[in-house]
Amino acid sequence: MPEVIFAKGKTPEQVMLIAERLLEHAQNVLITRADRDCAALVTSRLPGADYLPLSGVIRFWRDRTIRGTGKITVVCAGTSDMPVAEEAQVTAELMGNEVEAIHDIGVAGIHRLMQNRERLCQARVVVVCAGMEGALPSAVGGLVSCPVIAVPTSIGYGASFNGLAALLGMLNSCSSNVTVVNIDNGFGAGYVASLINRP
Repeated sequence: MPEVIFAKGKTPEQVMLIAERLLEHAQNVLITRADRDCAALVTSRLPGADYLPLSGVIRFWRDRTIRGTGKITVVCAGTSDMPVAEEAQVTAELMGNEVEAIHDIGVAGIHRLMQNRERLCQARVVVVCAGMEGALPSAVGGLVSCPVIAVPTSIGYGASFNGLAALLGMLNSCSSNVTVVNIDNGFGAGYVASLINRP
């Protein structure tokens, strides 16, 4: 995986020039946290760029070889968590993995989680994105025997403190197969899931 470009804080021109340089040596390049202005410049100047506005990801996905030994499943608690989940999904896909996405199976609708139990148990790694109190990774961790990477999202209000409550809840998970990345770090979760899924 080549160096990934974090677009936030960079000008569209800087992002475009860095991507152009990376593409000289890499088939796949990932740009995260890109706004529409950045995406407009990159996609107009560099062929093969694909912009996903939900997550703010720009990808160049020329080599689609599967290198992972199993399936990575990316789930999110609610629709509001989908941008972070998509960032994790795209990262894992670009790194050569088969990825399945399951959305809107949070603990507020626990029956939807239970309906997807068989699909979750087929994964080699599960990435779980959730905000509010961050309970979903513990529930998933209790259902599966594989590693679970928990991603707290900044979704919520009041005492959720922009994802801090979810982060602390996930760090205190009683499911021993759960580990945690930083708030809204879908990229980090997808990257680590990919490393776990390598032969």
